[in-house]
Amino acid sequence: MKALLPRLGKEEYCYVTTKGRVTGKPHKIEIWFGLNNKTLYLLSGGMDKSDWVKNMKKNPSVTVRIGNHTFQAAARIVMDGKEEKMARHLLAGKYQGWKEGKKLSDWGRTALPVALDLIEESKT
Repeated sequence: MKALLPRLGKEEYCYVTTKGRVTGKPHKIEIWFGLNNKTLYLLSGGMDKSDWVKNMKKNPSVTVRIGNHTFQAAARIVMDGKEEKMARHLLAGKYQGWKEGKKLSDWGRTALPVALDLIEESKT
């Protein structure tokens, strides 16, 4: 997995599947992401009101597909200030061309940072 992740980090989107907190049915979203080591970072513009965030909070066990590779992951809200700053800069850099010394966009400053800690690649 270690050699594969840097290449997958260049993909434009990932697909995250959560378990519906009410129905229990799979709920899949396409979303921008940043990858740092074995952790995938997402920013929720809808903060904790987004369905996918509510689902993750109820059941943090999620599946994430990047390209042709699918992983099991554990979701969590980023609480550590240093990790939060890194996640914001990572995503703003990848999608908005942010560079050190520049101001973050509203999205980069205010969206809720969520981490998906990759556990293992699914055998499918």
